[in-house]
Amino acid sequence: MCGRYALAVKPEDVEEEFSMIRIEWFPPRYNIAPTQPILVIRADRGERQAALVRWGLIPSWAREPAELPLFFNARAETAATKPAFRGPFRHRRCLIPASGFYEWRKDPGGKKQPFYLRPARSKLVAFAGLWEEWADANGNMLDSATILTTDSNADVAAIHERMPVIIGHGDFDRWLGVGEHGGEALADLLTPAPAGTFQAFAVDPRVNNARNDDPSLQAPLAPADPPPRPLTVSKPKAAPADSGEPPDQLKLL
Repeated sequence: MCGRYALAVKPEDVEEEFSMIRIEWFPPRYNIAPTQPILVIRADRGERQAALVRWGLIPSWAREPAELPLFFNARAETAATKPAFRGPFRHRRCLIPASGFYEWRKDPGGKKQPFYLRPARSKLVAFAGLWEEWADANGNMLDSATILTTDSNADVAAIHERMPVIIGHGDFDRWLGVGEHGGEALADLLTPAPAGTFQAFAVDPRVNNARNDDPSLQAPLAPADPPPRPLTVSKPKAAPADSGEPPDQLKLL
């Protein structure tokens, strides 16, 4: 699953990575959450075009979107056949630029620790996305998108069992269906990214609140200092006592 991610780069970085002429200005985002506007790259008349859409796909046939699940993720294994995604999967695929994403690991005590996963060798990655057009009863149009997920790779597996599908630079046109890339099988693109694609580290739980959106959210947590050794006082003829204290206990479908 991918429920939060970041796009904290300059527009020129997106232009360079996706070989585009011009990107409208957008602010750096450190904690992007579902229902918020997100930047997507999609094909328009054979060219890559940027657009802002809602994160959380609304199927074109939806009458009451509020009654549907918030489709911010779609499983890559079933997207081609699920009613909400099969049309977009065939005709409206997109790339979603990201400078990293967040995932939560549930510890034995039930506490969820957030981790930030950033690209190990680049500023940006491209999530595989689907987008859709929806119109309300008055004809007002709204474009929305979802992120495809797959099994975790070695970078993510210790934190969560799912991760976003990453489209490599050389496969951008193929995923978008640009040029000669039409009607091709895409299953080989919907696999976990190679090990070493991401670096993972624990971050502050402030990221749990979508209203927090600042660079400090991506600062690695310093390892906790080991607790001091307890001072013991020898007592003649007294048996060692058990303290009785429990041991210390140390996640964008």
